Amino acid sequence: MSSQALVIDASVTLPAEDLEWLAVRASGPGGQNVNKVSSKVELRFDLANTRALSEAVKARLRTHAAGRIDREGKLVIASQKTRDQPRNLEDARERLRALVAMALIEPTERKATRPSRAQKARRLRDKAHQSAAKTARRRPVDE
Repeated sequence: MSSQALVIDASVTLPAEDLEWLAVRASGPGGQNVNKVSSKVELRFDLANTRALSEAVKARLRTHAAGRIDREGKLVIASQKTRDQPRNLEDARERLRALVAMALIEPTERKATRPSRAQKARRLRDKAHQSAAKTARRRPVDE
């Protein structure tokens, strides 16, 4: 089964060809209906072959969702929150949207800095204060 294109933000849209979903039987509540209705949804995104994302974004997405990627390189998101198939599909699409949006954010590189002279002095002063407090709690030594 195919799906509609998924808009992530103004510049990124995942095409419908890269998305497919499958309805399967869910575990959990459902009463007598549980064995007849396939309400759980598995949404698969073809991460390996998509052209919608750059290689850097794909790499970050592989890192963020490492446990959700199958052997074929597809990102699998399952949802069985509700007993309603369309709502589960929308939940899975929303979770995929959030994952891709998180991977789109490029992490800023940390710039190495050194502590200032005042910070060093403050740290040493606080250490001495803590040491004095702990020493004051000790039992006096009998001589």
